[in-house]
Amino acid sequence: MDDLRVEAAVGDRMLEQWRYVHNVIVPPDELSADEVRERSGRHRLENAYVGDELVGCSTVRPPDGEEAVATVIARVLPEHRGRGFGGVLYEHCLAHARGLGAQGIQTVVLAANADGVRFAEVRGFVEVERYVAPEDENEVWLTLRLEA
Repeated sequence: MDDLRVEAAVGDRMLEQWRYVHNVIVPPDELSADEVRERSGRHRLENAYVGDELVGCSTVRPPDGEEAVATVIARVLPEHRGRGFGGVLYEHCLAHARGLGAQGIQTVVLAANADGVRFAEVRGFVEVERYVAPEDENEVWLTLRLEA
């Protein structure tokens, strides 16, 4: 596998790169530049590169609630899948979430994203919730929790 470099998405250029990957992979939840800037204040947004080439992005939502559950989301552009980048990016997110004190880990995947669902299940995630976002009643989302 090529060397994967993960960097915090800081500044307009990197946030725009993060937004690009997010919007390619999750078109029903397309985000504006303002929405991404707002999210960057609440979550850890990172970009993944091989050399100078953008291959993916990730989100870590800090632990929340009584159970201190963090949400980790790793995204790899379709043309870069199958080379191990998703696994490395996921492990990076997992370590960051645990470093924030997470006692539980979950992820959110668009149900129609079979690759994303399979990726999560292979790593021990199980579905705990299925919902439809109010802004798009045609898309089903899954919340999956990492089994202890």
